[in-house]
Amino acid sequence: MADVRPFRGYRPTAGEVKQIAAPPYDVLDSEEARAMAQGNPLSYLHVNKAEIDLPPGSDPYAPAVYEAAANNLRKLIVQGHLRQDASRCFYIYQQRMGDHVQAGLMGAVSVLEYQRNFIKKHELTRQDKEDDRTRHIDVANANTEPVFLTYRADADVNRLVDAVRAEPPWCDFVADDGIGHTVWVVSDEKVIRALQQRFATIATLYVADGHHRSAASARVGARRRAANPLHLGEEPYNHFLAVLFPDEQLQILDYNRVIADLRGMTGEQFVARLAEKFDVQPAASARPDRVHEFGLYLDGCWRRLTARPGTFPERDPVKGLDVQILSDNVLAPLLGIADLRTDKRINFVGGIRGMHELERLVNEGRYAAAFAMHPTTVVQLMAIADAGMIMPPKSTWFEPKLRSGIVVRLLED
Repeated sequence: MADVRPFRGYRPTAGEVKQIAAPPYDVLDSEEARAMAQGNPLSYLHVNKAEIDLPPGSDPYAPAVYEAAANNLRKLIVQGHLRQDASRCFYIYQQRMGDHVQAGLMGAVSVLEYQRNFIKKHELTRQDKEDDRTRHIDVANANTEPVFLTYRADADVNRLVDAVRAEPPWCDFVADDGIGHTVWVVSDEKVIRALQQRFATIATLYVADGHHRSAASARVGARRRAANPLHLGEEPYNHFLAVLFPDEQLQILDYNRVIADLRGMTGEQFVARLAEKFDVQPAASARPDRVHEFGLYLDGCWRRLTARPGTFPERDPVKGLDVQILSDNVLAPLLGIADLRTDKRINFVGGIRGMHELERLVNEGRYAAAFAMHPTTVVQLMAIADAGMIMPPKSTWFEPKLRSGIVVRLLED
């Protein structure tokens, strides 16, 4: 079952929500966050990127950063910019990006279910990033940002959510990046109970985006449970903030690769080696049309690569992924790039930046070649998580991203 609970969220007034809401902590570096928050003391970046309030060049993992985050969050609450709901609520969070619309249920999900793998993962976490989010949650005493979860779509959940969406929303705004954010507050106890009961029939949730936040929340919960001799299981640290979207609504974009050099080969030599494993043809368009196809931008033109049968195990959920096919047949054997997490000769470009960004990086001489990928599917993600396996690094790029600061959950009653 999926234990999803309402909570007394802290949220801005409808008139201030656009000013407060900010991108998640991991899509901006410190200088980008400092520039975005300039002149806006209410920006939630002062909480989730609190190093911007320290001198430039400060260690983003210093204790002062976490203390600043906690102080800035408390200031927003004390000054009345974030106000707590009187009763426990769910929240319906809808996002619109062009023609794409997705609507999820915001609630508190179970740390215990995460630990028991009822909330399944598909990525490894990095220890330094997990430590960072653990300290952030612990010192701020809050789930400062939600985790992005998904589940296999359920018609009854859709019906309940759509009924809420038929009513006037609490807030509706378009952020500076053009993405629309609409939120409804669900305070009716009958609707809350119906949503909880329906989610209780859903066996599995999946982490789509936010592996470090969910792992950190579980660590904080475990620490506080161990330190509490009167632990009952109902304390706020036993759950963490998430938005749950049905799988049929998710949008995964391509996560492309750029390569610094061809390991001494000329472009012609490199293409000849690729032809041993791929059908190589001139490309009329940059973006691949289907799985097992790749775009290659090299020497000022695009080529289409199609993996030949027998060059990968089709029934293996990981090795059959396009990102793994590229690694096993090109990056490791031809270019010597074996560890995508540490090798400085490879970089990754989210599909939100478009094919022109790949061309620009190569044309300016910053990289020798670019590979355009076909997006990983939600079906592939779930199959890998169900098998207890791990995706290769940089396999998925979800859009749109959840905004932070719209609803905050403190770890206290």
